[in-house]
Amino acid sequence: MPILLFLIDTSASMNQRTDLGTSYLDIAKGAVELFLKLRARDPASRGDRYMLVTYDEHPYCIKAGWKENHATFMSELKNLQASGLTTLGQALRSSFDLLNLNRLISGIDNYGQGRNPFFLEPSILITITDGNKLTSTAGVQEELHLPLNSPLPGSELTKEPFRWDQRLFALVLRLPGLASTEPEQLGSVPTDESAITQMCEVTGGRSYCVRTQRMLNQCLESLVQKVQSGVVINFEKTGPDPPPIGEDGLMDSSRPSNSFAAQPWHSCHKLIYVRPNSKTGVPVGHWPIPESFWPDQNLPSLPPRTSHPVVRFSCVDCEPMVIDKLPFDKYELEPSPLTQYILERKSPHTCWQVFVTSSGKYNELGYPFGYLKASTTLTCVNLFVMPYNYPVLLPLLDDLFKVHKLKPNLKWRQAFDIYLKTLPPYYLLPLKKALRMMGAPNLISDNLDCGLSYSVISYLKKLSQQTKLESERILASVGKKPPQEIGIKVKNHSGGGVFLTHSKNFRKLLKEIIGETSLRLTEMNTKEFAGFQVGLLNKDLKPQTYRNAYDISRRGLLDQLTRMRSNLLKTHKFIVGQDEDSLHSVPVAQMGNYQEYLKTLASPLREIDPDQPKRLHTFGNPFKQDKKGMMIDETDEFVAGPQNKVKRPGEPNNPLSSKRRRNATITHDVYEEKMENVQILSDGFLSKSAPELMNMVGDGIPNNQLDSLSEDFISLRKDGLIHKPGSNAVIGENKNFSVSADDQKVSITSTLGTVPNTLQITPAMAQGINADIKHQLMKEVRKFGRKYERIFLLLEGVQGPLAVKKQFVEFTIKEAARFKRRVLIQHLEKVLEKIDSYHLLNNVNHINSRSSC
Repeated sequence: MPILLFLIDTSASMNQRTDLGTSYLDIAKGAVELFLKLRARDPASRGDRYMLVTYDEHPYCIKAGWKENHATFMSELKNLQASGLTTLGQALRSSFDLLNLNRLISGIDNYGQGRNPFFLEPSILITITDGNKLTSTAGVQEELHLPLNSPLPGSELTKEPFRWDQRLFALVLRLPGLASTEPEQLGSVPTDESAITQMCEVTGGRSYCVRTQRMLNQCLESLVQKVQSGVVINFEKTGPDPPPIGEDGLMDSSRPSNSFAAQPWHSCHKLIYVRPNSKTGVPVGHWPIPESFWPDQNLPSLPPRTSHPVVRFSCVDCEPMVIDKLPFDKYELEPSPLTQYILERKSPHTCWQVFVTSSGKYNELGYPFGYLKASTTLTCVNLFVMPYNYPVLLPLLDDLFKVHKLKPNLKWRQAFDIYLKTLPPYYLLPLKKALRMMGAPNLISDNLDCGLSYSVISYLKKLSQQTKLESERILASVGKKPPQEIGIKVKNHSGGGVFLTHSKNFRKLLKEIIGETSLRLTEMNTKEFAGFQVGLLNKDLKPQTYRNAYDISRRGLLDQLTRMRSNLLKTHKFIVGQDEDSLHSVPVAQMGNYQEYLKTLASPLREIDPDQPKRLHTFGNPFKQDKKGMMIDETDEFVAGPQNKVKRPGEPNNPLSSKRRRNATITHDVYEEKMENVQILSDGFLSKSAPELMNMVGDGIPNNQLDSLSEDFISLRKDGLIHKPGSNAVIGENKNFSVSADDQKVSITSTLGTVPNTLQITPAMAQGINADIKHQLMKEVRKFGRKYERIFLLLEGVQGPLAVKKQFVEFTIKEAARFKRRVLIQHLEKVLEKIDSYHLLNNVNHINSRSSC
């Protein structure tokens, strides 16, 4: 599970702007988000753990640690603000301490028992900074120094603050404030010249000098490829250089080899890849890399180890040794000058043995524990880790199986016992397991000794317990803000006695100085404050809320001290005359949080008329209405339920419209509807699932009754409901019928009478009535269910000639097609056919009347 820790520079210098107008801190936040998107392309990123650390004081610098989830990480990242000093050293120390928090508890470092490459927590620490001077409370620092003292128990067991599976990479932002006219140079991104570059190289990482946005994207692509599981090792040559090889691949002794000149491949600081097991997903290994000391019972304490083991390789060509069933570990080396040199020799059948200095008891260089060998295809170089002093063990095991047939004689046992004396004690347990896997007899005693003294073992157990307590303390402080200083601390340098701030007279004097109370010189005790000179408040000077600090005279500093402190620390929420940008800079995620704003308001006064319905606030939605007793679709919100006297959007605001409708003789007794538990769904939802919903409801009006409605609609047209030209009356008759719907009787009455000549329906009035009917038709067609009687009643009220009524029917058909109201469309098409036939009959009658004339 890779750990990705982002160390973001939150010093005040990160507020500087680029040519695009964005600050360095904004660019850093965007870089982190882009990195996460690029990393998400790899399926292995599902197990990533993300941490966030800033330049704040420890432990408040930890914004997201071991227990925080990804949502907390993103929230803390967006809320970062740039202020303070560039304390890079302290921030790096806090970051490494956070990564090392649980290592002693899990025993992953295995102090004094060899280094196991397959016990690892691969971690990538990415810091984003502006590369400016390092500042602290002590001043400006030219070099990067990490604090030596660490609150983490057991940190003294390792010389460096990092471990061999942790690498540091730095993105140093060098983006210009003005747009550059020079063309952008393509190619690899160079390293930066700041102090952090050396620190990156020590851990096995590197720095990037970022000058453009394109270079930043290129660096992020490179960093994604750096997320690999592995450990860093120092490979150093020991002994003379190998003889050069000719073009034919054979040794060329005639060519001189300069063994004393330093070559890049002589010392390499690179990664070895530790691949996880394909079945379990966890790295599996058998043999450790030996310690650089011999464990002894007489050692009072463990010597501190280096983060990266120094593995020396001899350039003497040897034959690779391996026997059947003996396990070994194989690790691929990261490309480096060493791997390039070995591959250029084109010798895949020879190897170079590797050693760890002082790992043996009788040999300073130690015995070989493995070898470096090029792959058969000459594509990479691998490190083979074998049992310690394997050139002696492997022949013995080969004789045990082939010669002695697993029944060793006395001579073989004596040779094996001599080998065990050269073996570090921590190799006994893995060797015992390997022999068991091979099927060999029990050749090693069950009473194994780890080689460490009792005091060392007790000390390691004690460190583990202390680490648990420190881990809980640090994790409990994650996410908390550091305590803010609310004032200036006054120290007593008189050498003893009571502090001046504890004196009642002194506190009263301070209030008088800052202008909270009037100054009375008679109450001043000058003997108690001998040596102090108090500046008197100038009564002619009016209090100033804001003032440039450099414009204040020396005599007036004490008078303005409290005001300056109040403005700086923002102890007052609102200050008269203050134009605070932060009051209007609200994060997008909090813009709709109106309830929190309501909590800060004073409780409103009671309503004068309690019978009036309570008015709802319309924050964020001017059409917001009561949502009680309604169903909400998850894709959108709609208004439903009983609504009493609520003005609907789209209705005409003209008060004459209601009078015109009252004066008209065309009235509908069912115009005042009582619709309860009606669900109004969105256009998109109905367009997909309307047929299913129609079949599911199935409680609408029977088809025969709808046909009767359409027949009545046509008959009303025939009976003279149409406003005839040349006449100021609308002639009709009364139609009464009843329709059963939802087990309720809905009485529908069409009162058609004769409008007196005094009540004329002007074209303007007819246009207003038709506009209202059109709006109501749109709403009725949209409603859920098959209750279509209201639609035909609205069509009866259309004012104008037959062509206008035909247009309304066609408009209703189009609206019904939008919402897939198939049954309604069938009835409307019948009405349209009857209107067309009636129109054709009128034309024939008109022609016949003219011919008869």
